[in-house]
Amino acid sequence: MTRRGFIKGLLAVTLAGLFAALYGFFIEPALRLRVRRWRLRRADWTAAPLRIAVLADLHVGEPHVGLDRIRQVVRRTNALAPDLVLLLGDFAAGHKFTTQPVKMSELAPVLAELQGKHGVYAVLGNHDWWDDLTAQRRGGGPNLYADALRQNGISVLSNEAIKLESLGIWLAGLEDQLAIVNGRGRFRGLDDLPGTLAQITDDAPVVMMAHEPDIFPKVPDRVALTLSGHTHGGQVRLFGWSPMVPSRFGNRYAYGHVREAGRDLVVSGGIGCSILPVRFGVMPEITVIELSA
Repeated sequence: MTRRGFIKGLLAVTLAGLFAALYGFFIEPALRLRVRRWRLRRADWTAAPLRIAVLADLHVGEPHVGLDRIRQVVRRTNALAPDLVLLLGDFAAGHKFTTQPVKMSELAPVLAELQGKHGVYAVLGNHDWWDDLTAQRRGGGPNLYADALRQNGISVLSNEAIKLESLGIWLAGLEDQLAIVNGRGRFRGLDDLPGTLAQITDDAPVVMMAHEPDIFPKVPDRVALTLSGHTHGGQVRLFGWSPMVPSRFGNRYAYGHVREAGRDLVVSGGIGCSILPVRFGVMPEITVIELSA
């Protein structure tokens, strides 16, 4: 290779790296938004066809996810005319580079504009617990994020299963698996999977909300569908692989539809960012699941 060729190659690599950095920090996380659809068929699905819109990991706060951004997400979600809107937690900002915080008291009224034909339901995520210092000292609820949602008409399920008679299904919401910080990188979950499932009293299909997907190997095949967020798809994803995933299972549950032993899991890529305000190859998304027999 000639000296001129080497310099040209170095310049090309430098420009490509600069473009990738600009795209990852300023374009994909702030300006892009897609609807990601998953169509699932289950032989044991006895209810009518169901369309669920999932919003996960909002991590609200400027520069990328201010209230105007959330209003855009709400409008796009409502335009999909979902049967259910499910919020999978982590409303709190997830990184230290927030330039303008958004209080939950400001966010909740905007989320209250979401429209699901059969309701809007939520669970909490780890950041919602970590951000509530009073709840941390208490070692449990009440939680300020849950309170704000409920005050604005959004039901928050905490280790609860409820029968949605109009749909002929059970909706279960698992409490967070990393809720309480014990120090030295250790966490205590508030989740109670057996107690949640014990509330189900008939054979109607079950849809489970669980912020972290790591619970999935323990979920019995009695549950038709588990919905999770938390991973952000790794936040950086190249050719279907993420170098860093906040899960002890690595890429196994990083993103998308997973079917194991006849059980179904869908992990949403979410909206916001954690650790760093960057996304590359994991566009912010409204996740739509269409479930039928």
